[in-house]
Amino acid sequence: MIVNTCGFIDAAVDESLAAIGEALAENGKVVVTGCLGAKQDFIKNIHPAVLAVTGPHDTPAVMHAVHAFLGRPRPAPHDPFIDLIPDIGVKLTPKHYAYLKISEGCNHRCSFCIIPSMRGDLVSRPMAEVMSEAENLVRAGVKELLVISQDTSAYGMDVKYRTGFWQGRPAKTNFVNLCRSLAELNVWIRLHYVYPYPHVDEVVPLMAAGKILPYLDVPFQHASPRILRLMKRPASAEKVLSRIAGWRETCPDIAIRSTFIVGFPGESEAEFSHLLFFLQEAQLDRVGCFAYSPVEGAAANDLPDAVPEAVKQSRRERFMKLQAKISAEKLKAKVGQKLKVLIDAPGAGRSMADAPEIDGVVRFSGGRAGEFAEVLIDRADQHDLHGRRL
Repeated sequence: MIVNTCGFIDAAVDESLAAIGEALAENGKVVVTGCLGAKQDFIKNIHPAVLAVTGPHDTPAVMHAVHAFLGRPRPAPHDPFIDLIPDIGVKLTPKHYAYLKISEGCNHRCSFCIIPSMRGDLVSRPMAEVMSEAENLVRAGVKELLVISQDTSAYGMDVKYRTGFWQGRPAKTNFVNLCRSLAELNVWIRLHYVYPYPHVDEVVPLMAAGKILPYLDVPFQHASPRILRLMKRPASAEKVLSRIAGWRETCPDIAIRSTFIVGFPGESEAEFSHLLFFLQEAQLDRVGCFAYSPVEGAAANDLPDAVPEAVKQSRRERFMKLQAKISAEKLKAKVGQKLKVLIDAPGAGRSMADAPEIDGVVRFSGGRAGEFAEVLIDRADQHDLHGRRL
């Protein structure tokens, strides 16, 4: 049995260790992979019976461990079942949407994050490889590609934006050109984890022109200049508000999603109030908020003035209460509009402003998963829209 793990936050570590224990109890033959696999000694001390521990995205090491246990020669002989797997591989998402990972690792050193220590610096996938995977997914029936990485807008920085080739044409390996190329596939393209570098502005006109979805997932994390410095995050609240205003001027329908951390070490009540002011001014469409949680190995653990747990949770509740009000007002403005919806299940789908699993949904009657529908919105609540299919 192969157990994929996560090691970014304490709760995920606990869940991963529990999953390993359950797998061992079930059949006793377990290979551990994923992010937590970078801590091989840690896992072996707790679960010494595992067959092997491998790091994230190390498929060869996983297969090596499996073959070693089975006593098979390496490489394994032709298997008429496994070798029939299509070019797109095995997807864990529904048929109509898929995640497209364009790079691994990150060059930032945010004080609350341990991704670089586990996955290393930014490594961009070749342009042709990314586009080939995207084309295969579209040919297989995917209607929405969700572009992901640890730092999506940094794509190509590590290779100095070298020129690659796609469909016999030269194509520079950079974020803007990737978006233009993906737009040619004529499916929904949704951008996640986009740092607000200046060149992101060049993508917004593509959204206004209907080439890619008018949706940006930008992890702002906070608004206080001092807290952002402690987090070792770029940007400032004033510049961010100006950028958001510019994006909306170019593409009025753009939906902006972001995540924030409250209760970061040293965060004062005044700095939290500054964050609430930013939230009110920014009027973001979709927002997630986390109470700060120490992660083993993160530099932020050594910062002074830890915020008490009760205060962190209280701030998170106050933050989400304000955002719920903002969200309800923004969704109410959609009542009476006709929206194009990608159906995830009968009676539920997503508009262009909704990513799967993390954003709201559009509810109506009927429909089949994977179909597009036009829905007239007649009601809204804090997070979801309700209407009838036309």
